[in-house]
Amino acid sequence: MTARPNLPVLLVLALALAAPRAGGELRAAAPQEVNASYHVLVNGGHVAVMNETFEARDNTYRIVSESSAVGLLALFENRSLRFVSSGQLMGSGLRPRHFEGTRGEAGRRQVRAEFDWEARQLTLAHDGRSETVPLPPDTQDQLSMMYQFMFHTFERPARLVFPMTNGRKLDHYRYTVHPDVEIDTPLGRMKTLHLVKQREPDQDGTEIWLAPQHRYLRVRMLIHENDGSRYEQIIVKLEFKP
Repeated sequence: MTARPNLPVLLVLALALAAPRAGGELRAAAPQEVNASYHVLVNGGHVAVMNETFEARDNTYRIVSESSAVGLLALFENRSLRFVSSGQLMGSGLRPRHFEGTRGEAGRRQVRAEFDWEARQLTLAHDGRSETVPLPPDTQDQLSMMYQFMFHTFERPARLVFPMTNGRKLDHYRYTVHPDVEIDTPLGRMKTLHLVKQREPDQDGTEIWLAPQHRYLRVRMLIHENDGSRYEQIIVKLEFKP
């Protein structure tokens, strides 16, 4: 197995879905805190641990996701990969203001997104340059969107379309939805909402499994790359603080 976890790969591994603007109604307020841990696998081999914390305080939120290599890979890559999303907690859910991804203790910023909702502009910074693009309504970043589902009750939508940024670009994503799919996880067998990305032949494929009994948080994700590589997240810990 050849493992090559780097910033773009773990950025992709962090992808999930933003909440739809249609096909659901608002659910109860978010918990004050969520703590989750995932095993990260490349072609079936365990290469990293991803720890995430969601906190909601005084109409604001903050999400931190940190990935660290394990096993032999830790001998060659000992710098953690850290993503942070922060913003407002609205009646409709999360409204990001700032997103960034960094690697290593020095904290050198690798990617960044600034959301200016008043001016309807999104500023993206990466690779030593920045650009400003129009900001569509309901845009999420790759961290906030994973927790935005906590605010919706799904009514069996067949398809989801949403805008999302990873700090490098802004895209619209399209997923088909398959309800009542049961999977085995380290936390037990779960009934999930299975999301499958609609893609062109030259694009990578993404599948996400959300657990309704755990406020629609992701419990598994699988990335299929065109070269045959498989990148996976699987839940190993999930705790809520009301």
